Amino acid sequence: MSEQVHVLCAEQLDAAQVARLRGVSDRLVVEARPVKTGAELEQVFTPQTEVLYADQVDFDPQRAPGLRWLQVPFAGVDNLQRLPIWQSSLQITSANGVHAIQIGEYVLMTILAHMHCLPQMQRLQWDKTWARAEQRAALMPTELRGAVLGIIGYGAIGREVARLGASFGMRILATQRTPEAQHFNGWTPQGTGDPDGSLPERYYPLTELHAFLQACDVVLLALPLTPTTRHIIGTSELAAMRPDALLVNIGRGGLIDQAALEEALAHKTLGGAALDVTDPEPLTPTSPLWSMPNVIITPHIAGMTQSYTERVLDLFTENLRRYLDGQPLLNVVERQLGY
Repeated sequence: MSEQVHVLCAEQLDAAQVARLRGVSDRLVVEARPVKTGAELEQVFTPQTEVLYADQVDFDPQRAPGLRWLQVPFAGVDNLQRLPIWQSSLQITSANGVHAIQIGEYVLMTILAHMHCLPQMQRLQWDKTWARAEQRAALMPTELRGAVLGIIGYGAIGREVARLGASFGMRILATQRTPEAQHFNGWTPQGTGDPDGSLPERYYPLTELHAFLQACDVVLLALPLTPTTRHIIGTSELAAMRPDALLVNIGRGGLIDQAALEEALAHKTLGGAALDVTDPEPLTPTSPLWSMPNVIITPHIAGMTQSYTERVLDLFTENLRRYLDGQPLLNVVERQLGY
């Protein structure tokens, strides 16, 4: 590694944000050159470019022979797998964990809305209807305290949801690819999540997914989309769930067999669904999910926040320090796993 490290920031950053990156070390030479396409990016590389911070990464790695590390400002990397950089030796780090706070709040919002019958009460409000005595029984809320929250994918987001759920008195179950690895080694905002993995009462391997689903009142999908996880929730998994359970998906639409989900909801063998992601996306206007009273649909916005860029820079500055010190980076993408 050279004494000076040249960093190219191809995202739109203001002067204070660029100064923040430069303040990490005198060894950093930070150049801010925002681009809109991978082709534009190729034009601003220099032979010295060693570190890249960019969103538009459809470029030929051979155009940047000195490039060693790419930090992307997003968590899901499934779309990178079709790009030339995926086949290169370039080290890639994701923004996993940056969404934990806002998505954690989103998930708790949907759980509270579902369990306290908010969508049904909104429909009564739109109809200017005060619930009659015979209608009120259908609006009986379910308390979160004592309910079982099952989290499939116990990473930064899953752990923050667990922390929030536990604060409401929910019991936590979790699945992991390797259940014995309970400590979290990725990045997450300070004070959030479950770093030591102590909140779940039990960890389930994915080979015991049906038993896990049978135990849950609420199931959260917080997984990346890979060939292994596509349709991880299908007909048999939905049949294993409790008939009054809520399924929340903030991962990718392809995690669920949507036709099977539509059938389960239509036949009331599933209590409800909260979907920030769908398959296809956007959801087609003809989808029956739009008009189902037990479904909450949002347009892939659970991760939005005014603090997004600052949180990405929190991660990026920490990784820059690690890079300069020769330490392992956080959130390194493992290509063989797909995330």
